[in-house]
Amino acid sequence: MNRIYLDHNATTPVRPEVRDRILPFLDELYGNPSSPHSFGQEVKVQLDDARERIASQLGASPAEIVFTSGGTESDNAALKGVAYAAGKGHIITTLIEHPAVMQPASYLGKTGFDVTYIKVASDGIVDPDEIKKAIRPDTILVSVMHVNNEVGTIQPIEQISAVTREAGVPMHTDAVQSFGKLPTRVDDLGVDLMSIAAHKIYGPKGIGVLYIRKGTRIDPLIIGGAQEKRRRSGTENIAGAVGFGEAIVQAEKERAEVYDRLTVMRKRFIDTISEKIPDITINGNAGATFPSTVSVSVSRVEGESLLLSLDMEGVAISTGSACSSGSLEPSHVLVAMGIDTVLAQGTLRFSMGRGTTDEEIEYVFEVFPPIVERLRAMSPLGARWKEEYSQAKA
Repeated sequence: MNRIYLDHNATTPVRPEVRDRILPFLDELYGNPSSPHSFGQEVKVQLDDARERIASQLGASPAEIVFTSGGTESDNAALKGVAYAAGKGHIITTLIEHPAVMQPASYLGKTGFDVTYIKVASDGIVDPDEIKKAIRPDTILVSVMHVNNEVGTIQPIEQISAVTREAGVPMHTDAVQSFGKLPTRVDDLGVDLMSIAAHKIYGPKGIGVLYIRKGTRIDPLIIGGAQEKRRRSGTENIAGAVGFGEAIVQAEKERAEVYDRLTVMRKRFIDTISEKIPDITINGNAGATFPSTVSVSVSRVEGESLLLSLDMEGVAISTGSACSSGSLEPSHVLVAMGIDTVLAQGTLRFSMGRGTTDEEIEYVFEVFPPIVERLRAMSPLGARWKEEYSQAKA
């Protein structure tokens, strides 16, 4: 049976070059980089090299790179760290952020900080003017993601950071979905803090980075040691850091070629699916969406049924909803974009990667339309809609 992976926004396979780079650190290179003896120092050299590789891609100083356990910790460290350093104040974020930003913001809102959530347009784009209107004298941080993980919209970070700089407010961006795929030099984007993770660019899981611009006031989230210049205590994940450093070097070599190829693939995917399956909605902004991502809402069908049916055909994707505590809730991103909650529950996310082939996409074209037709026929609204649709076309 086919096994086709179209969920690259969730995670990616470790590429061979990264795997080979990591293996020695799971065997003979096991020293603690904080140790002064040769076992520790030979590992510290490799950790420093990984830090420099990542800093180079960000246009940052190695001293501004803090290794974390992943994007979630980096987001938490950014929001809570700035808030704790300030002691009080106002935070601005948006209604379409990853839960790793939304939930820390909500937590801070319950512990004495004031939080403003900026709405987005129907295409999922944040208006910089809305950020400007929301900034107050006591605003201590603005956090807006670079690329949305669900619909792929690319936010105007440069314009937003111009607003925050004029106001003298630190700017954080969750760039987990964009690092290694789009230009993310921190001075060009104008950000003071940036969260990134390795497993989105064919690196290992369990390793991330928080970029902290020199001079940014921030308290550590994890304490109990002197690692990472006392900004994140705990023995470093050497294998993960080295793998991350290798992953970004490899990603940068092919970034432009992959972007162009996925752009063509995404257009063909949307055109073909729109032709083969009536009454669907493509979510996001056609001119400002990262080309790996296609978010499609299918009317009169529940997303979980579509996901399971595609999985039975060997195609792995994700839904636009989150299942928790036995209840299926529509995606907060889609709701923020004004998409009907029932339609939102019929939303799928196809996310392609560097290894996705035309043959795999062709297979999706074969199996996806019959699945939709079958599930719609089982829906209470399916028969009535089919009759109305046939009459409309006649």
